[in-house]
Amino acid sequence: MIFKKNKYAIIKNAISKEIASLCYEYFLLKREVFKTTQNPMLGTWQDTQAPNTYSMYGDILMDVLLKRTKTKIEKITKLKLVETYSYARIYKNKDILHKHIDRESCEISSTLNLGGDHWPIYLETNKKIKVNLLQGDMLIYRGCELAHWRETFKGKNCGQVFFHYNDLNSKKIKPNMYDGRIHLGLPHDYQTQNKR
Repeated sequence: MIFKKNKYAIIKNAISKEIASLCYEYFLLKREVFKTTQNPMLGTWQDTQAPNTYSMYGDILMDVLLKRTKTKIEKITKLKLVETYSYARIYKNKDILHKHIDRESCEISSTLNLGGDHWPIYLETNKKIKVNLLQGDMLIYRGCELAHWRETFKGKNCGQVFFHYNDLNSKKIKPNMYDGRIHLGLPHDYQTQNKR
């Protein structure tokens, strides 16, 4: 019951290094394709939390991972979860992720290290917690309750994907399946409900 007590937990080797590496290479190539085409269906440079950093909401492969890792996260959290969305970034040198808490669709959140250079994430509980994730490792946390951030990145690239869920039995937040989309794999523009 570590998660219930601390509001966070770490899963070592949540996915294999081979799958993480494949996802990382896929995302690096997707960033290059986006640089060339500037097709808004392939991502954005306009993320307000990480300006001028390649980001992608609801990527099909990342949403598949969101769905496939749910069982592991339910086992750790002892909660029945519904998928809301995935969000992936390839951070670059000198990026900062400012301290924040997540919106309601991110009641249970996780960050999974896909690859690249090492970059710790910090959580604020009753003290500052530094979490180091190796490729394939995942941090699960209560995104709406625990402030989290990353300090200045000194490496070249770091690929992270965030998986977000709602607790089906939450008394605080109404579950928002697929973040208002009719199914997984769709960009945020395809939301049918109000974005929360």
